[in-house]
Amino acid sequence: QVQLVESGGGLVQAGGSLSVSCKASGRALSDYAMAWFRQAPGKEREGVSCISSTDSTVYADSVKGRFTISRDAAKNTVDLQMNNLKPEDTAIYYCAAVRTRVRLCRKELYRYWGQGTEVTVSS
Repeated sequence: QVQLVESGGGLVQAGGSLSVSCKASGRALSDYAMAWFRQAPGKEREGVSCISSTDSTVYADSVKGRFTISRDAAKNTVDLQMNNLKPEDTAIYYCAAVRTRVRLCRKELYRYWGQGTEVTVSS
């Protein structure tokens, strides 16, 4: 069993930066694919970025060049650094994990989810 807890959300002005972190407990994340998803009010949950156990990454087109996903094995965390934020990035951000060595980006394939952290970008 893996427990995930996100932190680091908040309010930021457009053009600013914010970092959200996902702390795992119960298992080491070294054998897990990880991902960040987000859900804006009234919209479907969408993929933001995913990272495999070997640190292969994928980004949604909407965040490419602005967001960076990374994992810290020592801290057992996966972080999402968000730069040049836009109002359309406003959402609840969720991290997710599934035990596999394959890079997965589809939310239906993820087994473990955090409770989410809210990111609000003002214009």
